[in-house]
Amino acid sequence: MPAITVDDVLVLPRLPQLDPAATSFRPVRRLTTAPSGFEGEGFPVRRAFAGVPVNELDPFIHLDQMGEVDYAPGEPKGTPWHPHRGFETVTYMIDGIMDHQDSLGSGGTIANGDTQWMTAGQGILHIEAPPEHLVTSGGLFHGLQLWVNLPRAAKMITPKYQDIRGREAALLTTPDGGSLIRVIAGEVGGHAGPGSTFTPINLAHITLQPGARIDLPWQPDYNALVYVLAGRGTVGVEQRPIHIGQLAAHGKGDAIRVSADATQDSNIPAMELFVMGGRPIREPVAHYGPFVMNTQAELKQAFEDFQKGRLGVIPAERMPHTD
Repeated sequence: MPAITVDDVLVLPRLPQLDPAATSFRPVRRLTTAPSGFEGEGFPVRRAFAGVPVNELDPFIHLDQMGEVDYAPGEPKGTPWHPHRGFETVTYMIDGIMDHQDSLGSGGTIANGDTQWMTAGQGILHIEAPPEHLVTSGGLFHGLQLWVNLPRAAKMITPKYQDIRGREAALLTTPDGGSLIRVIAGEVGGHAGPGSTFTPINLAHITLQPGARIDLPWQPDYNALVYVLAGRGTVGVEQRPIHIGQLAAHGKGDAIRVSADATQDSNIPAMELFVMGGRPIREPVAHYGPFVMNTQAELKQAFEDFQKGRLGVIPAERMPHTD
């Protein structure tokens, strides 16, 4: 799980040392296990938010852990062309390569540690798939796709992109050097990530060495979600056991605590976390399929607009060949 790393974390800026007497550590409100399924043309996913009420996720809607899978030649798969409206997709590639193209003629490639941030806004069609050379060779594929809701005032804005290279993430560590924190968006411990957001949020990928602990300062008015990408440990001052594929939704407070078990599986060198939080939008959510709106009438309009081609059309050069 390479993402972006450094040879010596001790050269990085460090989180502040929190005073336990003056810190309100967040309790674990809910611990859930992601069910497994398949997305697009058949790549395996874990549905990280399954079983968590919408109000505890706000401003987030959906999170898939894609893989981790080692494809044989000919096996890598992607998604077909599909629409989105009313929210943002944040695709974080940990291992492997993913190509993207859309109905506006935009496109790009993300690889280890890169993030593609697509603000769908008023609507767009797009496709995500591994490049042809990866289909031919096979290889590792592992990433995340997070859906971030847009407030009512921004749901119909013009679509846009942020192409965030892994090297742009803010890198820091804990006071004892037992972790590597990659801040993708928002601000953690006074260090800001490169992602630009409509609703204030934090996104961070954290590697926690065996036996290490992280006390992560967190904005009191944000929610707090910790998803385990790999390894096992405990979460909260109550030390609830947590392992790969599980999500901890936290209660109120101003810091998050996670500890990695001193012994991990032989093929897992460290505990890997994806930590999310944001200021809740607190607006009605009408979500079905690829659309996230505020009302059922807006959902119906989104489907009608899609069917009538108002969300864009597949570029002619990407249409399937016909005789």
